[in-house]
Amino acid sequence: MNDELSVLIESVASAKRDRDVSGRALPPPAWWDLPPDERLAAFDAQVATRELERAVDPLGFSGTVRAVLSRLS
Repeated sequence: MNDELSVLIESVASAKRDRDVSGRALPPPAWWDLPPDERLAAFDAQVATRELERAVDPLGFSGTVRAVLSRLS
C-alpha cells in the first residue's frame, strides 16, 4: 500500500464525522478518494480503531459511543 493510500485510510478511520444541515453524519471526504477495492481496508481500520479506543477508555467506550453521547447531551 502506498503512503497516499495509507493517509486516506487513516483519515477515514476517525470517529469524527461532519454533519449535513439536517444533522445526518456524512462520510469523510477522503472516503470518496479511496478506490472502491480499498474501502474494505478502510472499514477494517475503522473497526480496529474502535477496538483500541474501547480498550483504553475507562468506561470501555469507543469514539463513536462518545460522539453519540455528546449529541444526546
